[in-house]
Amino acid sequence: MWDWNYAFEVLPEILAALKITVTVTFVSFALALAGGLVLALLRRSKSKWLSWPAAAVIEFIRSTPILVQAIILFFVLPLYGITFSAFTAGVIALGLHYSTYLSEVYRSGIDAVQKGQWEAAQALNFSKSQTWIRIILPQAIPPIIPVLGNYLITMFKETPILAAITLMEILATAEEIGSESWRYLEPITIVGILFLLLSYPSSLLVSYLEKRLNRGQT
Repeated sequence: MWDWNYAFEVLPEILAALKITVTVTFVSFALALAGGLVLALLRRSKSKWLSWPAAAVIEFIRSTPILVQAIILFFVLPLYGITFSAFTAGVIALGLHYSTYLSEVYRSGIDAVQKGQWEAAQALNFSKSQTWIRIILPQAIPPIIPVLGNYLITMFKETPILAAITLMEILATAEEIGSESWRYLEPITIVGILFLLLSYPSSLLVSYLEKRLNRGQT
């Protein structure tokens, strides 16, 4: 049966782990945003020496499980003298993995920019950097914001994977609490509720942004 006293007793420890989960999510997402843009630009490069390796990296990372990538970063690389903390390895694994997906999102946004915008930038004698920063990206990014938001929510829900590399995020903490008392109902239920309370409003916000942006384009 549900024990409210026990639930309130373990709640502070679970909330403390929630801070770790949220921090990992946002730091990883920032890494994915930057990495995804770099990969998208490299893949669009006219130089095969840049576009082909970028495409190979994207396909390789997307074709292998994120859990395997995290385990390699945390358990295998130390054998070769490269050591990361569980937090750092988790951030790199999540960020690198999802950067490959965000690169395709960026590409779709960039491809949607009308050809005339490129020609206008060239007619105004803009440099390549000015063209990207002042003309292309300001038009390419707003329409893809809802998709980026959906990936942020997905990354948040995938943080429990990092328990495999000893990162004590929210679900791993709940399992540890349950193993100490042999009461899993309360801590696991609390974790499920917290995920729902954070994920569902976020999904509503993403839907709202998508409708606003679509309305602005019509």
